[in-house]
Amino acid sequence: MLKEFKDFAFKGNMLDLAVGVIIGGAFGKVITSIVNDLVMPLVGLLIGKVNFNNLFVALDGKHYETFEEAAKSTAVFRYGQFLSTFLDFLIVAFVIFMVVRQIGKFRKKEAPKEKAVTTKDCPHCLSEIPAQASRCKFCTSELSSGGKVSGSIQ
Repeated sequence: MLKEFKDFAFKGNMLDLAVGVIIGGAFGKVITSIVNDLVMPLVGLLIGKVNFNNLFVALDGKHYETFEEAAKSTAVFRYGQFLSTFLDFLIVAFVIFMVVRQIGKFRKKEAPKEKAVTTKDCPHCLSEIPAQASRCKFCTSELSSGGKVSGSIQ
């Protein structure tokens, strides 16, 4: 069982997945920092000096000055935090889309495989018949492998 686990854990794909998860986690932290520390403060400044972390609705209907005060008293719906997290998600999703799109372009495109010829045209009635046929199923003409055609219709 230990050997099977070792084979599984050290396969190339498994190591690639582990590296991808670690890099993805670090990338997520960077994007979160960009959104919370750079983008949202600029957006808040542009729309009237709004701090998105302090946008909330106390579910008891009362007004509180800060989130901390409201959280001590009642349940709180933090829509400002949700907006920041949603923007974070949109940025990460867009970047992943762009990366996957580029990887798709870089992958070597396979040449289309030529299909084996399975049919041919009858020289008499021009109907499509199996390539191995020796007689046309439509006009019953005998078909030869050469250029000469024999049969009832000529």
